[in-house]
Amino acid sequence: MKGKQAVVATTAGTFVIQLLPEAAPNHVGHFMTLANDRAYETTTFHRVIKYGIIQGGDPLTKDPLKVAQYGQGGLNLLKSEITAEPMTAGAVAGVLLPGNRDSAGWQFFVCATDQPSLQGQYTVFGRVVEGLEVVQKISAVDADPQGRPRLRVTITSVTIRDTPPVPFVNDTPAQLGAYKAIVETNKGTFELEFLPDRAPETVRNFLRLAEAGVYDGVGIHRVAPGFVIQTGALLYRSPLTAAQQKLVHNLAPEFSNTPNEFGLVSMARADDPASASTSFFICTGSCSALDGKYAAFAKVSDGQDVVRAIAAVAVDGETPRETLTMTRVRIEKKTP
Repeated sequence: MKGKQAVVATTAGTFVIQLLPEAAPNHVGHFMTLANDRAYETTTFHRVIKYGIIQGGDPLTKDPLKVAQYGQGGLNLLKSEITAEPMTAGAVAGVLLPGNRDSAGWQFFVCATDQPSLQGQYTVFGRVVEGLEVVQKISAVDADPQGRPRLRVTITSVTIRDTPPVPFVNDTPAQLGAYKAIVETNKGTFELEFLPDRAPETVRNFLRLAEAGVYDGVGIHRVAPGFVIQTGALLYRSPLTAAQQKLVHNLAPEFSNTPNEFGLVSMARADDPASASTSFFICTGSCSALDGKYAAFAKVSDGQDVVRAIAAVAVDGETPRETLTMTRVRIEKKTP
């Protein structure tokens, strides 16, 4: 049961649960058995509390004519496995009958936000690692005063899979250097070749952010003529998903003596050398004054004309007069 996830597809979207057999082996085993038997298919989320919890898995919910009985099915099958697992956003726990800690079974609930008042009262056997926004969306559907959704939110499938390896985490600098980034903008496309021998952790971080879609739809917010263009700042994109937000953190400085010449890509930062996170800049002119002060991690290897076109747009000070956007950043293996 170790290293398993449950992909829960619903009519409102899909979310992924990381199962926790080390915390609740019997609950996880029961859930996996039901999922593999396709038992959850066509069940519904029959109870919601807006931005609180969603509750589902009752086998009685397969029958639209048994609405009055929803919440009563599939219980009294498992003994309690309550641990110190926190009842935070994304926690998945077994539903209980009031006053009976040993009454879990088919039914489960998912915390849409932190629920500290439930701590220590229920067995947490999983945690949402992708799609928490879907859980929150389900929690906010129109419901009657008893929390019953007015329209059915149905589970279409629950698929058990191996936990995918986290990309790039264990790659060596040489392995990181085997990738390139294709940066699509509304002015055209250019490519980045990475410099993991100079800034391996900065490269690793960029690859993870790009692969997770953090850079997709980010505005190119600064054009300093003859100097740099800058993008990647999260202020200039729509809000991140919870999974994306977890990847954002400040980086330890990896400064080098790499000359800041045309096409060199470095992380932007504030006064603190360890304040770089997502924003980066590309030199478009003489930038020698920046040498040794910023983490240089890539260079433009193709599409230099696109970079020059972006650098040539009209500006008010350093603010582009037209909308400039990185529409997508794709990571690919370099051709041998």
